[in-house]
Amino acid sequence: MLYKVKLKNADDTVLLDDKVYEYLTTDPYLVKVDFINNLRRHSSGCAVFQKTWKKAGGGYKTETIYLHKLIAEKFLYRQRSKTKNLVGAKNGDKLDCRLENIAWRSRSVASRQRKTSSKTGYTGVYKENNRFRAVISINRKSVHIGMFATAEEAALAYNKRSKELYGDDGKINVIKKADMPKKTRARKK
Repeated sequence: MLYKVKLKNADDTVLLDDKVYEYLTTDPYLVKVDFINNLRRHSSGCAVFQKTWKKAGGGYKTETIYLHKLIAEKFLYRQRSKTKNLVGAKNGDKLDCRLENIAWRSRSVASRQRKTSSKTGYTGVYKENNRFRAVISINRKSVHIGMFATAEEAALAYNKRSKELYGDDGKINVIKKADMPKKTRARKK
């Protein structure tokens, strides 16, 4: 069964498996702090629990628990290793906290999965004059893939090279069918 939990500070919901939902609603500490009803959307886009406690000696302490990390540490701890020590969402949706969507990653994989800062909207694609250059990072060096007439053609070339180099760990640009060049759309049918 799938559970949708509304976030306290946004109209968004978090997706949870029944096994995870049961844990979050029965663990004594999480019940005591009303964890499930105090999840918020963090500025990074993921679900987080934050509570500020008054210290006995004065001052305050803020406790922060990232939902996806809590789930990975509780249910996927065997998949963690020295190099795979960061938690991420396989499909890129940080609010999809189903077990099948959460994975331990290495820093390099997490870096490849990050949102692009390119003005074209595609990772590895940059406009130069009236054309688009596709580049990919290999061993921390930028490698030229080619020059293309459209950003979408360059993004497709980047996707192909990324898949060749990194397999399922590679970043793949999502290209809307309407934005695809006509000749590419014709081949896809």
